Amino acid sequence: MRAQINQILHSDAQPIAHSLFKGLFLLAVGVVVVIAMVETLPNFNHTTSSFTQNIRETALAVLTVEFILRIWVEPERTAPTGALVSRIAYLKSPLGVVDFLAVLPAWVNLVHSVDLHWFELAAALSLFKLSRYVPALSLVANVVMRQGRSIFAALVVLSILLVFAATVIYFFEYEAQPNSFESIPQSLWWAITTMATVGYGDMAPITPIGRLIGGIAMIFGIAMFAVPAGILASGFAEELRKRDFVVNWQSVARVPLFARLDATAIASVAQLLKPRSVSANQALVRRGDIADSMYFIMEGEVEVELTPTPIRLKQGDFFGEIALIENIRRTATIFSVTNCRLLVLEAVDFHRLVDQIPELKEQIERTSEERLSGNDRRSDK
Repeated sequence: MRAQINQILHSDAQPIAHSLFKGLFLLAVGVVVVIAMVETLPNFNHTTSSFTQNIRETALAVLTVEFILRIWVEPERTAPTGALVSRIAYLKSPLGVVDFLAVLPAWVNLVHSVDLHWFELAAALSLFKLSRYVPALSLVANVVMRQGRSIFAALVVLSILLVFAATVIYFFEYEAQPNSFESIPQSLWWAITTMATVGYGDMAPITPIGRLIGGIAMIFGIAMFAVPAGILASGFAEELRKRDFVVNWQSVARVPLFARLDATAIASVAQLLKPRSVSANQALVRRGDIADSMYFIMEGEVEVELTPTPIRLKQGDFFGEIALIENIRRTATIFSVTNCRLLVLEAVDFHRLVDQIPELKEQIERTSEERLSGNDRRSDK
């Protein structure tokens, strides 16, 4: 039973149950957050507070059940290091801490009345639970973790510049504005708003040298605040490339032609393939055309127009290889029967690939010969 619950919580092995549980948990988080926001409105009708409290308690009960289930099934997800060790590791993980703190006020409230602000804070923390179900949030978390050292280095440099700017502006503006720039920590607020180019206007230098310092701080601020943004942008691009590569690798590994290749060879193939989507009833190749690529069918069906009997190819099959192997023009016209998702291997990459992996060339030639001989037997009949 624990294995089944683990599949429901963490995978699509049971898609209907997984979707139902996912929807229930997302609804509970949404209810907790919305109620926390509504209760802070000045004109909130406190006569209905008992009703909203009951709804919040129900949602928190759902999140409590989720938290307990995740603790229970954690040994199913980790290496055999022991149930206790794996569960402690989960509780110490960032999402484990979030899961715990999101329901902690509800537990404490059972034995001692808890101020409403603690529920509001717990509701804010529960938003981080969405990273399990929203791919964009998990992508952000992965990028921040991978680029953590670079971001930290940029923030250290930025902090040094902020403290330096606050110290210098305090030195030159204190005598002119002792109430505004009365200390370096207070001047630090001016440095942050100036270098971030926000400029609230509550603190502004009035001396010529103070204004000069302010202008320099703005210029450096634009450059320095852009550094973490650039690091994150490059991190996002790299992470998306990795995810696309993983998807392509998995797609290639499912093609029977590549099933016997090792992981390194499949990776080499995946880097060369380009995805292409086509709608139904489109000509993919035409008889007599110059051969410039071969195709692998990931989804859908195509029809090879051969006499007397056309051939249907489906997911896992490939076509267009004969013209590449024989270095001739296309020998048949091929149409998409349904909407198709294909992977395209261009001619230059095809020849490079079969040179690197001789057994792949042999298998392609063998499949092509079987396909042609099968069609010849049908024509003889």
